[in-house]
Amino acid sequence: MRVPGTSASIAFALSLAGCTTVGQVRNIEDPSCSAAFERELASILVAQHESSADAEALAASTRAMLASIALGPRPFMVSAPSGTDYSLFVEPTDEGCLLRLCGRQKGFTSYTNNITWIETRPLPACRCTP
Repeated sequence: MRVPGTSASIAFALSLAGCTTVGQVRNIEDPSCSAAFERELASILVAQHESSADAEALAASTRAMLASIALGPRPFMVSAPSGTDYSLFVEPTDEGCLLRLCGRQKGFTSYTNNITWIETRPLPACRCTP
């Protein structure tokens, strides 16, 4: 049995759940923000089964890249030696920033979750702006 309008209502609710402001870390060169960013990014990568050594190296190089290039408020990608590409972004909050993993791809297999996110870590030492 099909209820009229149900599909549209569900689609609308899902689109609202996925609305998020993508931001940019403004104080990535601050030592406390840098350390938090690297620690939390490495934590996300380890949770995705990357080795600790690879995760720490990727986190350090990603932080250095974000500090040296003004990408603006947009998602960024981290490519791991395992062959997996990770799509991440920061979301500004009143308490700082949230680092969110929204997608990963390895070969022809990809997974994206922009409703509940794959992984999220707080970055309270960092300041984000939209």
